[in-house]
Amino acid sequence: MNKNLTSGSVFNSITLFALPMLLGNILQQTYNVVDTWVVGQFISSNALASVGSAYTLMTFLTSILIGLSMGSGIVFSLCFGSHDEKNLEHSLSASFILIAIVMILLTIIPLILLNNIVHWLNIPKEIIDITSIYLQIIFCGIPAVFLYNYFAAYLKSVGNSIMPLAFLGISTIINIILDLFFVVVCRFGISGAAYATIIAQYISGIGIALYVLKQHSIVRSALTHVQFHKSHLKQIAGYSIFTCLQ
Repeated sequence: MNKNLTSGSVFNSITLFALPMLLGNILQQTYNVVDTWVVGQFISSNALASVGSAYTLMTFLTSILIGLSMGSGIVFSLCFGSHDEKNLEHSLSASFILIAIVMILLTIIPLILLNNIVHWLNIPKEIIDITSIYLQIIFCGIPAVFLYNYFAAYLKSVGNSIMPLAFLGISTIINIILDLFFVVVCRFGISGAAYATIIAQYISGIGIALYVLKQHSIVRSALTHVQFHKSHLKQIAGYSIFTCLQ
C-alpha cells in the first residue's frame, strides 16, 4: 500500500496520498464529538460542560505528541527517499525514545497536578468533581495517542496513508459503540464515555503498532536494537519543535 511519490503525475500522487490523511484528521476529531453528543443526550448538562472543559486541555497535550510525530515523519521520509536505511533505523530509535519520554511526562505530570489543573482552568465548582474523573481516565489514554501517531507517521513517511486511516476508522466505530453501551446501557455516566474513548484509542494504537512491526523489519530492528545518536535526536528535535508549536 506504499505510494511512490517520486514518479508519475505529481497532482495525482499527492491527491491520492493526501485524501486518506484528510479523512483521518476528520476522524480524529470524532472522538470528542461522539463523547459530547452521547454525554449531552444521555447524561446531563453538567457532564456535557465537563467534556467541553476537558477538550481544550486534551487537544493541547495530544497536539504535542502529534507535532513530535509529524516532525519525526519528515526525517523518516528524507531517509527513506534517499534509500538511507541505516540513518532511517537510527532516526526511528531516536524518535521513539524522544517521544516516549515526552509521553511519560505528559501522562504523569497532569495526573499529579490534576487538582491544580482544574482550578487553573477555572472549572465551575459544580462540575469540578466530574471533570476531574473524566480527565483522570482520559489522561491514561495518552500512551495510546503516542503509539498511534508514532507508527502512523512512519507509515505515511514511506507512502502509506491508507493503513493509518483504516485503524483510525475502526477505532472510531468502536468508540461510538462503546460510548452508547457504557453510557446508555450500563449507565456508567461520564466515566463510561471516557473509558470508551481510551479503549478505542488503545485499539488503534496497539493495532497499528503490531501491523508495522509485523510488516516492516527495519522498525522491528530499530526498536529491538536501539541505537541512540545525539545527531539524529538533534535533527528530529529540530523539525519537531516547529510542528509542535504549529
